[in-house]
Amino acid sequence: MLNRRNLLIGMALVAGAMSASPASAFDLVEKGKLTVAFTGDMPGSGWRDGKLVGYDGEIMQHIADKLGLKIKPALMEWSGTIASVQAGRVDVMLGTMGWTKQRTKIMTLSEPIHYFKNGIMQSKDTNWDTLADLEGKKVGTITGFSFVPELRKIPGLELNLYDTSDAAVRDLLAGRIAAVIGDPPVISYAISQNPDWGMHFKAFTDNNPDFPLLTGMGQTVFGFNKADDDLRQAVDKVIKTMWASCEMKDIGARYGLKGGVWYTADGQNFRADVDRPDNYTLPECSN
Repeated sequence: MLNRRNLLIGMALVAGAMSASPASAFDLVEKGKLTVAFTGDMPGSGWRDGKLVGYDGEIMQHIADKLGLKIKPALMEWSGTIASVQAGRVDVMLGTMGWTKQRTKIMTLSEPIHYFKNGIMQSKDTNWDTLADLEGKKVGTITGFSFVPELRKIPGLELNLYDTSDAAVRDLLAGRIAAVIGDPPVISYAISQNPDWGMHFKAFTDNNPDFPLLTGMGQTVFGFNKADDDLRQAVDKVIKTMWASCEMKDIGARYGLKGGVWYTADGQNFRADVDRPDNYTLPECSN
């Protein structure tokens, strides 16, 4: 039996959809609109003058424009974004989300939009950059982050979970915790905008196979409901053209994501033979 999506695609093909807007082939929450769950944490995402802004947001806005779709914003806390995708309440979620094998089991994930290394937000009085530096300390992070189980494995670490980055940073500034492990772009941007905090960010120097999410190369991706893989594939085509033109790098520069670390796949390719073919290679910006 044909499901609704297959029926829509079949009708579009019969009608000569190749010359029509790609949006006609998608089974969206609301016709003609791309409903996007996002957290509003800059530099990743925000909403201004009727458009998504931020690094993730600007890329998604560009993609929607290319697909002939209007953005319908759905601002929410991080802990609700993935659940909303799974429940079909939104079409896609963003928010500097890192790729993990576990997430491939509950969502279909896009091509990477940039790379990153996790690290420690801390006072300028300290220079912690290893897992061992966190032993025996009170550390904050965000509910739902993929590396939470790895943080729990660090000896003596007392973990505090928060719904938002703002809440975690407030406790750090108040001295209630010693460090925050958060989204590197969000943390770096916040520090750059608030030099009076006296904080800095140090990336982990470990390369520990027992802590791959904390110390390995991360990939920031968009998440879709598994039933919407046709939409994900269309989004990926646009992302690939943006990598080829180095548009990713141009957008990133507007939000403080400067330097090759964000645009070079310098690390293990975990996706080959997981949610991509075994000969899959990660995109990069060559300029």
